[in-house]
Amino acid sequence: MPVTIAPQVYWVGAIDWTMRDFHGYLTEAGSTYNAFLIVDEKVTLIDTVKKGFLPEMLARIREILPLERIDYIVCNHVEMDHSGSLAELARIARPEKIFCSSLGKVGLTRHYKEDLPLVEVKTGTEVSLGRHHLMFLETPMLHWPDSMMTFLKEEQILFSSDGFGAHYASSQRLIRNRHDCPPKYFYELKKYYANILMPMGTLVTQLLDKVAKLGLEFRMIAPDHGCVYENPDWVLEAYRTWAAGVTQPKGLVIYDTMWHSTEMLAHAFMEGLMDAGVEAQLHHLRATHYSDTVTELLDAGLMFLGSPTINNNMFPSMGQFLTYLKGLKPKKKAAMAFGSYGWSGQAVGLINQELEAMQLKPVHEGLQVRYIPDPDELAQARELGARLAREHLLKSA
Repeated sequence: MPVTIAPQVYWVGAIDWTMRDFHGYLTEAGSTYNAFLIVDEKVTLIDTVKKGFLPEMLARIREILPLERIDYIVCNHVEMDHSGSLAELARIARPEKIFCSSLGKVGLTRHYKEDLPLVEVKTGTEVSLGRHHLMFLETPMLHWPDSMMTFLKEEQILFSSDGFGAHYASSQRLIRNRHDCPPKYFYELKKYYANILMPMGTLVTQLLDKVAKLGLEFRMIAPDHGCVYENPDWVLEAYRTWAAGVTQPKGLVIYDTMWHSTEMLAHAFMEGLMDAGVEAQLHHLRATHYSDTVTELLDAGLMFLGSPTINNNMFPSMGQFLTYLKGLKPKKKAAMAFGSYGWSGQAVGLINQELEAMQLKPVHEGLQVRYIPDPDELAQARELGARLAREHLLKSA
């Protein structure tokens, strides 16, 4: 059934209980595809749903009014989890206009190759629905070039597309304040930012500054994934913190191992972090999905990256992780490589090259051990872990 989120404003989206992967990012909590219906002189649908979920959305809309009553559709984002059912819905409802950004028009035309009634809008463009007015806000590269957000002025609701979202399937539609937010949901909010929006931190900051300059105040934020937020200041503050790259006194040891030698070093570095009194986490790359490791890395100030050498290279799982991490452009991270080897030992140098490609200068040349670390080498790793934690995580303490 639809859910009322404000007078004459309804959630009519779909819940994807079984989605477990989104572009290689693990989504164990499923997701939602949120769409919102505004009932006014001009009935308006904000966004649609992923292909295959159209019947669920249509059933909810029909509980409110006939589909033929839809006058306008707003497409905030071309990506197919939002626009996948747009063309089919347009054939059924025959809306007068579909509002999108200029690049949204290009993308929708290329994707669907149909004669859709597309109308381009820009930041500040306003559309009257009768009693309500929509204002559009272009947000290019948050997270596609076509992205935009839509503000319902009278109700102070920001329909924020992929901004402020979380992949989270639940019967709960509203989160009323920070204390009402389930811990699992906040983790998924953070995970979404870390795995999708981390590279756009500067743009997120610019958006929040633009919102302040325009004098916009949000009573509610309604993203396209996850829950709708009442009193959303806590969400905005979380985004501002993440976008600024603020870190905590927290270190991650991220590694893979063949015959446990690299693993022995990993545990020694963990002991060093704990000796320094900082939060410490151990992430085995074949036991923890890289999207979860990235989530924890978002606010960590120090990481140790460990790999044995195999075939004159780093271990494949480390290569995969670093490729994924490079695309996310992490900021303000101190990092060090370590590993074990039998006869060549290139892994540490190759990890350092990847760190430099990310503009993360290694804080130590790296620690390599041949075959099995002896007690002195393990003690060296432990002392090094503690020292780097004090130097890079506790400088202000």
